Amino acid sequence: MGVATNGSSSTSESAETTQPQAYKFLIYGRTGWIGGLLGQLCAARGIPFAYGAGRLENRAQLEADIDEVAPTHVFNAAGVTGRPNVDWCETHRTETIRSNVCGTLTLADVCRARGLVLINYATGCIFEYDAGHQLGTGIGFKEEDTPNFVGSFYSKTKAMVEELLKNYENVCTLRVRMPISSDLSNPRNFITKIARYDKVVDIPNSMTILDELLPISIEMAKRNLTGIWNFTNPGVVSHNEILEMYRDYIDPNFSWKNFTLEEQAKVIVAPRSNNELDCTKLKAEFPELLSIKDSLVRYVFKPNQKTSKA
Repeated sequence: MGVATNGSSSTSESAETTQPQAYKFLIYGRTGWIGGLLGQLCAARGIPFAYGAGRLENRAQLEADIDEVAPTHVFNAAGVTGRPNVDWCETHRTETIRSNVCGTLTLADVCRARGLVLINYATGCIFEYDAGHQLGTGIGFKEEDTPNFVGSFYSKTKAMVEELLKNYENVCTLRVRMPISSDLSNPRNFITKIARYDKVVDIPNSMTILDELLPISIEMAKRNLTGIWNFTNPGVVSHNEILEMYRDYIDPNFSWKNFTLEEQAKVIVAPRSNNELDCTKLKAEFPELLSIKDSLVRYVFKPNQKTSKA
């Protein structure tokens, strides 16, 4: 099969001393938030790319896409998260399985057969604080830890797929959590979501600043990195801390109310995951990676600043 993984090709010394490696990316998830941003990044960086037209669960269509595009790497940013939120998955279980389980596994298998590395944007919402990873201790879940959150059907499917994908040496699984970008008008943006809620719970969580981490995922593809990666910025930030930043940088008149997890449970269908992920592995590979609070300021709030005293 000949899948080159974990830095075995494009970042080798011999490659660096000869001509640059030519890349071409095949991206699934054109209509999605991350898929759209990924295409914009490739265009800005002059990386040839194409969006896949095939349905993930249709093997023949995926093979046709690969034959037509002839990519060096494949990115999967497709899948079901539910609209307006993951509660949708509770009542659309077969649709969720078709996309998140059957589709992802089919794409991974096709890529393996073609000798291609697959960068798969997954989720870190498969853990919850427990006795060994208590809130406020700074002890996060590591890549090798077994998922312990089964509160939502969405998270269950993601945990199932992650376990199965361990058997595919060509897959790079990126555990994204509560993604945030500098586009504060996007309804999928975690900041935009909580800023519009009537009430929010105040819990520290690991989160992903897309403006910083999506370019890193491109670099991970170039390095042919595989395996599971906690794909969040180091550290945690609470919902209140984010909203305080929003008030200080964006809207000095902004206010919000808190409520408890017990009160939240009365207005949602499925429980939500709250956790801290250990980013030691990612930070070792990319030492320049900023902590979550520093990244929020640099990539999100400073570019959108509207006040003069933040």
